[in-house]
Amino acid sequence: MKRFALALPFIMSAFTAHGALLNLSSWQSDGDGVWTVDADGTLATQSKNGSPTVFYSNENMLGKTISGQMTVSGNQDDDFVGFVLGYNAGDVNSAKTDFLLIDWKQADQTHSKLGTASVGMSASLVSGGLGYNKGAWEHKESRGVTELARANTLADAGWAFDVSYDFDITYTADLVEVFINGSKEFSLTGEFGAGSFGFYNFSQPGAQYTQLEAQPAIITPAAVADVNAPATALLFGLAGAAMLYRRRQQ
Repeated sequence: MKRFALALPFIMSAFTAHGALLNLSSWQSDGDGVWTVDADGTLATQSKNGSPTVFYSNENMLGKTISGQMTVSGNQDDDFVGFVLGYNAGDVNSAKTDFLLIDWKQADQTHSKLGTASVGMSASLVSGGLGYNKGAWEHKESRGVTELARANTLADAGWAFDVSYDFDITYTADLVEVFINGSKEFSLTGEFGAGSFGFYNFSQPGAQYTQLEAQPAIITPAAVADVNAPATALLFGLAGAAMLYRRRQQ
């Protein structure tokens, strides 16, 4: 049995200040996607219904809190949107990787060859790339995608068309936190390496990301209590999962 840290709620917080919007024109894409950026460089759209694809920054985002807004426009399909953390160029098609995937499925769906993809949001370790296979589709560990946690409030809830979702994602050497519309969905503690932040898409056209900001993350430490946990909770260099509190400064 390994151990992980479970923090008491409401005693750790990460605060961010608002800054200039990131210019997405210099971002790069991997995988089977069609990504376009508007003239202002502040809105990225993925328009292809295809295999997994990532649109990522060309800089290290470790130690940052990334904020922005995500929308899926139209009424076509019900598949995956989300984010990657600790990503390196070419990881989508690589046989050996080490990055974190946050993906969100609109609805349950069973594929004749790929199995069943579950509705809701989850965090997974990607150790073997992301292809059109059971790894990306149903988080099959033997295909290089190991689900680490389901979201706190969105574990079984899908995204909706034409609804804008604010996201705040803190990515530091020992903490990953994800907030959607101000609600804490994940707080993971462990050892996280340098890498980029990116948008993820699997078979979902009409996904849009905008109003992106990146600021240094400021973390206020809190006491934690050790709890026994299975070894599987330690994947992705994690000491485990933690329940923490962060409030976005307006």
